[in-house]
Amino acid sequence: MELRFGAVGQTIYPHGNSLQLASQCGHVAQLQSDLKRSHSLAIISMRLSPIFHDHAVLQRDQPLPIWGTAVPGSAIEVRLGNAHARVTSATDGRWLLRLPAQSAGGPYELTATGEGKTLAVCDVLIGDVWICSGQSNAEWTLEQVNPGGEQAADGEFPNVRLLTVNSHVRIGRQIEVQGRWTPCTSSKLMPFSAMGGWFGRILHRELGIPIGIIANARGSTRIQSWISREALMTDPAGREELAACDVATFSTEITIKEIYSSLDEWAQAEGPIDTGNFGLTAGWAGAEFDDSDWETMDLPSHWQLQGHPGCGILWFRCTVEVPAAWVGSDLTLSLGAIDKHDDTYVNGERVGGVSWEDSASWTTMRNYTLPAKLVGPERRVVIAVRARSHANDGGLTGPGEVMKLHPCGDDVQALPLSGSWTWKVEQDWGKVTPPGCSGFGPGNINSPHSMYDTRLHPLIPYGIRGVIWYQGESNAHEAGLYRRLLPLMITDWRRVWGQGEFPFIQVQLANYREPEPDPGESDWAALRSAQTSALRLPNVGMAVAIDVGDADDIHPKDKKSVGQRLARWALSEVYHRGLVPNGPLLRSSTPEIGGCLRLSFHQAHGLTTRDGGPVRHLAIADSKRIWRWAESRIEGENLLVWHPDIPHPAAVRYAWADNPAGCNLINSDDLPAAPFDTDSVNGKE
Repeated sequence: MELRFGAVGQTIYPHGNSLQLASQCGHVAQLQSDLKRSHSLAIISMRLSPIFHDHAVLQRDQPLPIWGTAVPGSAIEVRLGNAHARVTSATDGRWLLRLPAQSAGGPYELTATGEGKTLAVCDVLIGDVWICSGQSNAEWTLEQVNPGGEQAADGEFPNVRLLTVNSHVRIGRQIEVQGRWTPCTSSKLMPFSAMGGWFGRILHRELGIPIGIIANARGSTRIQSWISREALMTDPAGREELAACDVATFSTEITIKEIYSSLDEWAQAEGPIDTGNFGLTAGWAGAEFDDSDWETMDLPSHWQLQGHPGCGILWFRCTVEVPAAWVGSDLTLSLGAIDKHDDTYVNGERVGGVSWEDSASWTTMRNYTLPAKLVGPERRVVIAVRARSHANDGGLTGPGEVMKLHPCGDDVQALPLSGSWTWKVEQDWGKVTPPGCSGFGPGNINSPHSMYDTRLHPLIPYGIRGVIWYQGESNAHEAGLYRRLLPLMITDWRRVWGQGEFPFIQVQLANYREPEPDPGESDWAALRSAQTSALRLPNVGMAVAIDVGDADDIHPKDKKSVGQRLARWALSEVYHRGLVPNGPLLRSSTPEIGGCLRLSFHQAHGLTTRDGGPVRHLAIADSKRIWRWAESRIEGENLLVWHPDIPHPAAVRYAWADNPAGCNLINSDDLPAAPFDTDSVNGKE
């Protein structure tokens, strides 16, 4: 099979040595669609780029780029208020012009006239536009972290506009993104990025100007996918990845075997097989079944974090006693999300389930109705869930606050269901990773420059104020490389946008996994150090999240604190509101007489500990880098660190762990100190 992709101009042979998912290797139909789109630009009538539509926010105080397509050679005129500009479309039908800079305000009507017609975009505001990007913690919605909606109760901000980019991965650089601008309301905030929503609301409250937030994030993506091909070519590791990806994409020696349109299609055709509901036959759903010899697991959680490393089918059971007043009433059973499929039983009767019919089953909230007949006068309710995961992770993932049982329409006295459940493995499939998920190939979200081509390039050169960025979990195993790639990406984005050194504010990785009792090495700590090193670039900031994570969840629910800290840095350093931008950042480490190391910090006014006790998670090492817990004393904005058995200390680490639970060093604004290793400051890494 030979397909020619016009935008690239090369022959593409779909990779088939091992089976590839369509979303990762380029489905034939997708390639054909891309081919048609790439050749259709020169024949379509005049149109604006889809990012320019009703309720859009355009960037204030800088020339405003506006673009679209038209019949080649068409004269186009664009107007916004009293500003206007003209351009002639190019031979491929594309056109771009820039309107004069304007102050914050609106609403305005944006019009484009050409080919004898006028296109109008209504309710356009001029303000500040920020891109919210990264992986799943940037993508995680308010609905996912705050299902009750309390944090959206004050969400009526008509001058805050939200846009979520939801474009699918395609081969080659795209020129359009999918997504719609919408005025901020409580209901619109719920499915929007929680971090981005908080950031935008706070800026609007403090500045009083229109704010546009473009949520442009994708879960599980590595930083390599967000960097342009040109920039990756400047890094040795980047060149190696590009070479591997090119082989997977353009190989002429591999014959196509099969291509599937989705992960579910692959799993049903080639994945592990559910050989039958043995648990149901064995009575595991029944109210009288004795599960006293089953293991226990705290839910919500992925089961891979709680003792079962593989994929398969696991049963979970929980027993509650309902109030007498509930007898005779239908009840609602809410279990939150289940990764990926489930059959749920109550007192032996199936009350619901989600299977292949739901392509987003791993994020679907389970809410099942229990008919009144299922609860007898004894008021005992046994909930049994048969959870199936055919790839990657699995389990009842909550969040915990939505896991509850209550009468239909009345959750005031709901019984909580998070906590200890019994569990047993029905079928163990081992660790299942779909073909291509960890490799390269066209359409793979983690192929180098795939997110850049699909999600970022189509936004350029839309006027922006800056970027907020939460990413790194998928690169936690390669901190040394990340130390090079993060500055490379920031510089790359600034280069292609052509707006100078716009603000770039990152979120340092939150605390995660079980705490360790002794000081030692940590991939996550090393990645945080790599993130801190990017602060050497101008106009780069960081929100520290080392105190708002969750040991059991890589997606901590406290996105409010993250959004507040990002906004605080912006208000301080971008908008010059006089705030302290962040917590203490290590400045220097110098030896003192008596075997101490004196540490000095930036932003350390009122240096103290949150609980008034000694600094915790502080380790010190000798020249052999043998680490021990240290003693310390705060002196003004400095920290003296020592150990009685180390007369000549060589290095100090603070909060150097995946989860340094209880780390407590802060400044007078209650902002946490960033984790550090003095070797980083002294250039010894």
